[in-house]
Amino acid sequence: MSEEQATNGANGAAPAQPAGAQFSVEKIYVKDVSFESPKSPAIFNEQAQPQLNMNLNQSVQRVGDNAFEVVLAITLTCTTGEDNANTVYVAEVKQAGVFGLAGFDGNTLDALLGTQCPNVLYPYARQLIGELIQAGGFPPFLLQPINFDALYAEGLRQRAQQGGEQPTTDQVGNA
Repeated sequence: MSEEQATNGANGAAPAQPAGAQFSVEKIYVKDVSFESPKSPAIFNEQAQPQLNMNLNQSVQRVGDNAFEVVLAITLTCTTGEDNANTVYVAEVKQAGVFGLAGFDGNTLDALLGTQCPNVLYPYARQLIGELIQAGGFPPFLLQPINFDALYAEGLRQRAQQGGEQPTTDQVGNA
């Protein structure tokens, strides 16, 4: 065993290995946040059944050689009344992160930016939206989990139908 260690660790240096693919979370932060309840305080006396509508959007921007900013934007709108004409509240969060991705081919890079990065950001956005709604005087609300893999696959399918083009990192996040 000592011979093996001497051979593998000769000259005190580790054997040269090719640089592998690397994924890292460099920074997570809130890029933008907004909450409004235009009919407060009168809305607190209404007994109507609320309707919730969630809009989810993602954008990706290259910010360095191997660094990408991913922004997960979630807008949750609560309405009541006929045709949902009365806005109870609107909560908007843009949760962002800078991710280091190196050593990936284009398709894998696109998939990681479209699935793994939003999976990292979503719990932060989910918590912040819940806190905003509760701070606005409304009952606690917890967003359900989102399958970003399925959303990404659907986006690929739609892109293929629209022109058969393969995704690139410039097209990521247009879900």
